[in-house]
Amino acid sequence: MGKLKRNIIYQTAYQMLTIILPLITSPYVSRVLGAENLGIYSYTCSIANYFVLFAMLGINNYGNRTIAMVRDDQDELNKTFSNIFAVHSLLSVIMIGMYIVYLVFMVKENNLCAVIQILYIIGALFDINWFYFGLEEFKLTVTRNTCIKIITVISIFTFVRSRDDLWKYVFIMALGSFISQSVVWLFLRKYVTFVKPSLKEMKTHIMPMLVLFIPVVAISLYKVMDKIMLGYLCEMEEVGYYENAEKAINIPNSIIGAFGAVMLPKMSNLMKNGSTNQSRKYMNYSMEYVMLLASGLSFGLCAVASDFSVVFWGNDFEACGPLIEVLAFTVPFLAFANVIRTQYLIPTRRDKEYSVSVFVGAGVNLLLNLLLIPRYGALGAAFGTLFAEIAVCVVQTLSVKKELPILQYLLKSVFFLGFGMLMFIFVKFRASSNGTGVLGLCLEIVKGVIVYGILSVLYLYFTKNVVFLSTSTKLLNKLKKDSK
Repeated sequence: MGKLKRNIIYQTAYQMLTIILPLITSPYVSRVLGAENLGIYSYTCSIANYFVLFAMLGINNYGNRTIAMVRDDQDELNKTFSNIFAVHSLLSVIMIGMYIVYLVFMVKENNLCAVIQILYIIGALFDINWFYFGLEEFKLTVTRNTCIKIITVISIFTFVRSRDDLWKYVFIMALGSFISQSVVWLFLRKYVTFVKPSLKEMKTHIMPMLVLFIPVVAISLYKVMDKIMLGYLCEMEEVGYYENAEKAINIPNSIIGAFGAVMLPKMSNLMKNGSTNQSRKYMNYSMEYVMLLASGLSFGLCAVASDFSVVFWGNDFEACGPLIEVLAFTVPFLAFANVIRTQYLIPTRRDKEYSVSVFVGAGVNLLLNLLLIPRYGALGAAFGTLFAEIAVCVVQTLSVKKELPILQYLLKSVFFLGFGMLMFIFVKFRASSNGTGVLGLCLEIVKGVIVYGILSVLYLYFTKNVVFLSTSTKLLNKLKKDSK
């Protein structure tokens, strides 16, 4: 099995774990802590996240891309890693100091939770996932995160027992993040040797990092700022509802993100070596399968949103249903833009176009938030996010329309969106026959998977999709061989 396929499997398996574990803990945490406490956790975490963003300074995409380009030269790899990490360390220490100032002079309530969140920022200092991603060493990061997430889940069920245990929940989540970022250092010697950083070399990395940091900040305006604005303009319960709705939407987004994380270093390396035809082939396959997944997950989530909210989080979280229905429609736009961004714009250093697109999205989101949140609360924030993702997707698509077969991508996407709509109608209008509770929800999901799966398989078969036919043939041959 090729390294690319293995990495996709590792990342997809890990993202499936990140889906399953919240499905296990979220119903428990929602009922034990309640919407207000969940809102406090989400609000304090969102503020801490801004300090982390400045500490990372766009390093995730820049470091990933840069390491992928120099990984075949050990001396260059040592020098590049050492200088990028030196810049990162300096920024992280500054941000830790600034967060302490924030704690002392600005925090007036929920002090303990805000103090505990400093672990999250300290963990950013040790975050070198970008290095392993650039080397395409996904197995190490996946294995580490899997173990830590399982321990985190066990800790939540063991120690979080009542509304008074909010600080324990915050501590477990922040400590888990800190350990997750730190433990990879145990394996670093195998891949790189730290050399003395050069101020001159450090300076060469700062400007490109800043360029990629700009879109990160812009994205945060409609990924993180939503919850901060809700906390300021509404009750903490609204933040709690939005937090849980986002957890549901993270199910498809995490799977789509797995493709982007794996393909970015692969495409960066191919672009550097001039393998244009190979990179375009990968992009065509990626777009088709990402949109297949995105359409199914988007319409599927929308169809079961109301039942899902009540079954998983209880009647107190019924308000999450409409939020999920709105946010679910962000998934196809986010998926389409993710392929263009991680497999073309960033690998080809089209950072300007990337930055412009996310700033447009941030502007749309902030404007709609200011107009809608005071009147509609979390639902207003959800609509702001939806139109922001649409804006980002449109701008990124227009920026590459002369270089990529956008019309071909759109035509293929339309089929999957149509299949998703048919699945939505089938599930939604037959929901009453499924009963209520966990069993009813499971029946809705199974019916949706069957309908969408059959339609998608028939499409791939009749369009003679190369990857599908090849995989199907290998699977059938293996089954015949095993049956003998």
